[in-house]
Amino acid sequence: MLRLPRFRYLRPKSAREAARMAADAGSKAMFVAGGTDLFPKLKRRQFDVDTLISLEFLGRDVSADHVGAGATLADIAKHHELGGYAQAAGLVSSPPLRNAGTAGGNLCVDTRCNYYDMTYEWRKAIGYCMKKDGEICLVAPSSPRCWAVSSSDTAPMAIALGATVLLAGPDGEREAPVEALYRDDGIEYMAKKPEEVVTGLRLPRAAGSRSAYVKLRRRGSIDFPIAGAAVWVQMDGDSVAACRIALSAVASHPLEVPAAAEFLVGKRLDAETVTAAAELAAKPAKPLDNADLSHFWRKRMVRVVVEQAIAAATGADGSTVKLSTA
Repeated sequence: MLRLPRFRYLRPKSAREAARMAADAGSKAMFVAGGTDLFPKLKRRQFDVDTLISLEFLGRDVSADHVGAGATLADIAKHHELGGYAQAAGLVSSPPLRNAGTAGGNLCVDTRCNYYDMTYEWRKAIGYCMKKDGEICLVAPSSPRCWAVSSSDTAPMAIALGATVLLAGPDGEREAPVEALYRDDGIEYMAKKPEEVVTGLRLPRAAGSRSAYVKLRRRGSIDFPIAGAAVWVQMDGDSVAACRIALSAVASHPLEVPAAAEFLVGKRLDAETVTAAAELAAKPAKPLDNADLSHFWRKRMVRVVVEQAIAAATGADGSTVKLSTA
């Protein structure tokens, strides 16, 4: 049986207090909200932690333009006015874990890799990996960096929607685009300060905008994405007036693909146009041999999930997801 390590458990009453605690405790402190990803990794000794700081105080409110970081994924999934963001939240893991997992936690979820997400004994037997205890990335041994992949479902959708994230530090609050949270590095994947607390998400509302998220995984529940595509579009009659597309599980950060989105602007969405946009979206995707199934197949599937997400967002498959325009 895998057991949790010993740690202190702190219960601050506000985000500023939590940030101060994290700054004082240093690199061996971590925040915990739902704990659906953190606790299994602590059991596998993937983190060296002596202090956990509870985020149970975080707001759980959900509206058409704001989501508290403490809102559960299950609650978010019920709010269809959030369009593709609610759709993405409803596709995370399984129902029991969505009842515990939070909006903030899914934005900050650790990167994943077949060589990293194993027990301590397994990792020790292969000599560890660069992300934890080792010096070499076993996926790309000649690379100077770690290639673990981002597997958040809600992050690419938030980026496609143009959402901003609310952060609280020891000395104040700030707001930033969701994409500014991330670095293209499997280890140092978060660009925010370690002591900053994600307190909420602002979702802009644009009249006539539509969005959708399509997730490919081995099983219909539980599994992380093999490839995911988030699409936001605004139509002007039959033509695309504006568009954003972001991908999951193909890089160490949620990958926005502006070339594909810009290609669609001003065009009618016929089959040829959608196929060409999907090809452009797939070009920067770099699946490697560090997740489920063949990376060659996953690369091909990026094009497929982008096509499906465009169709779902625009109603070409009969399942348009519209954002609230109120």
